[in-house]
Amino acid sequence: MGYIIETRGITKRFGGLTAVDNVSMGVNAGEVVAILGDNGAGKSTLIKMISGVHKPDEGTILLDGKPMKLESPMDALANGIETIYQDLALAENLNVSSNIFLGREKTKRSLGVLNVLDHEYMQKESRSVLDRLEIEIPSLKNTIRTLSGGQRQAVAISRSIYWQAKVLIMDEPTAALGIAEQKKVLDLVKSLKTQGIGIIIISHQMYDVFEVADRIIVMRRGQNVATRMVSETTADEIVGLIVGSETVKR
Repeated sequence: MGYIIETRGITKRFGGLTAVDNVSMGVNAGEVVAILGDNGAGKSTLIKMISGVHKPDEGTILLDGKPMKLESPMDALANGIETIYQDLALAENLNVSSNIFLGREKTKRSLGVLNVLDHEYMQKESRSVLDRLEIEIPSLKNTIRTLSGGQRQAVAISRSIYWQAKVLIMDEPTAALGIAEQKKVLDLVKSLKTQGIGIIIISHQMYDVFEVADRIIVMRRGQNVATRMVSETTADEIVGLIVGSETVKR
């Protein structure tokens, strides 16, 4: 069976700088792939092409084996590619259900003429997806600013899952979280794997990567320099590949 999401030879240039250079990679359904590399290795540019922020100058992106052109992040969302950036893109002044439906609010007719927000429906659906993922948030009426970092990450993930993500891209999902909340987020990632979602993680936390990833792709100077199964490598080897001190054996 083919990859759920795949890149073939994609390249992105910014003026005279080649940020991503002929990168081919793929993710299977129910697989977690970690993309690792030093700052400037091209990780962020790669995921921004997959999520529709940047257009590749060369190469192809395929979803379920079919080439597709992503003109914008909305195209990616429409195709089931959801990205959770480090800032989570949550509205802190709104409550949990409003954030899960942010930009895709459910409305109903009032008095036969007016469209108003259907808060009851959004609360019910939000509670349903949170329960499905075994996420505990006492009240969905709480504003995001009152939640812990782990709860905020859980809300962002729940939003992606509710809108039927096939591919979930997570940028530093455990950054700035305490140890207990890191574990909760990692457990949530494991749960998403069992639901057949293809997951791409960018992280500097080596422990997190070895805890949840199935495969590691190492990038250096815009290129995919190595791919390793987590079960067949060590943190020392990966660090060596990242900094260039380890001999690359593809």
